[in-house]
Amino acid sequence: MYRIGRFLGHLSELTSILGGLAIALMMLQITADVVMRTLFDSPLPGTITLVSYYYMVIAAFIPLAYNERQDSHISVEVVTEQLPAVVRRHLAGWMLLFSVAAFGGLAFRSWQEAMKKFQIGASIVQGDSSMSIWPSYFVLPFSFGLMATVALYKFCIYLSGARTGLSSSSN
Repeated sequence: MYRIGRFLGHLSELTSILGGLAIALMMLQITADVVMRTLFDSPLPGTITLVSYYYMVIAAFIPLAYNERQDSHISVEVVTEQLPAVVRRHLAGWMLLFSVAAFGGLAFRSWQEAMKKFQIGASIVQGDSSMSIWPSYFVLPFSFGLMATVALYKFCIYLSGARTGLSSSSN
């Protein structure tokens, strides 16, 4: 179980790095596009498509598993903070199962959509060229699937009480 956690921890860390890289590349491409458009009246072709269908999707969805690993998703604890610590712990543990179901469903449905886009070779016309966008649709099922897997692992750890391998400071 611990080795699975270590693998998921490393994989989620890699996805976090990819998300940051997407943000950096998006920033560089937009800056280059603005400079080229302003100084040379010649914008970089495909910038809008790359930013909208690739960089933003990667930056927004790829790090989901990392956020789950770190327990850093946004939460509102108005009611639960009034509960005893043991109740909060069990509530958080069982909510992981709800997360598995929700993100598993999202992974399944987004996989179906990605396959449809792949089969038709989805692309978008920008300017005088066409750019394939179907590969970006596979980011969502991967992201949701990994998020569901990390939540399932955490739920199994919650039930078994085994030590987790998700982070370097694990017990």
